[in-house]
Amino acid sequence: MPGLHQLKPSKNSKKNRKRVGRGDGSGSGTFSGRGSKGQKQRGSVPFLFEGGQLPLIKRLPHMRGFTNIFRVESTPVNLSILEEFATGSDVTIAKLLEAGVIRKKNTRVKILGDGDLTKKLNVSAHAFSKSAKAKIEAAGGTVTIIEADKADHAKKAKSAK
Repeated sequence: MPGLHQLKPSKNSKKNRKRVGRGDGSGSGTFSGRGSKGQKQRGSVPFLFEGGQLPLIKRLPHMRGFTNIFRVESTPVNLSILEEFATGSDVTIAKLLEAGVIRKKNTRVKILGDGDLTKKLNVSAHAFSKSAKAKIEAAGGTVTIIEADKADHAKKAKSAK
């Protein structure tokens, strides 16, 4: 195996740069591959420059992504927060509102499984993650899913349009 002092590039991998503007006899004289007259010959032109006209990129509206009209917003509540409630109590939307866990009365609440639950609680919410449901039932509690009004979803979908 050759040493580092013997390394050299493979054959035909290195090419001499094109030397322009060295007379007509060189093949790259006179205009030096830039054509005749104008901004492109005399100086550099920025990428996407349109000659002073308002560029296409600025003419287009700033629309990025899209809004899903069927998205249902939920307020997340972790099990670590439910740990603060008394053993055997019923945890409802009203109780969460009273405790200051959620801010608005008419929000959907989803219980997430972050944290541990050691108390037996009867939890009522709109949605539960699999891990949260498993942890609540493992602690001896019950899970009650509140059905949201389908009319509310239809109203929200229409107002989003």
